[in-house]
Amino acid sequence: MRKEAIEKTIGYILAAFGLVAGLAWNEAIKGLIDTFFPLDKNGLVIKFVYAILVTVIVVIATIIFVRKENKEV
Repeated sequence: MRKEAIEKTIGYILAAFGLVAGLAWNEAIKGLIDTFFPLDKNGLVIKFVYAILVTVIVVIATIIFVRKENKEV
């Protein structure tokens, strides 16, 4: 029981670090977009394209990881 709690806690901590890293990358990419596409209508479109692209990547990665996990079980 104690080992399981420690493993879960470590998992949560690593997930939090991943979130922080993701937020840092998000800010960096937003800055890059703002540099190349100053805030106008095109800049807004680019941000939506970025959001859609990131969403697609996350969904694909989730599907791959879930399939891999199911094969191991």
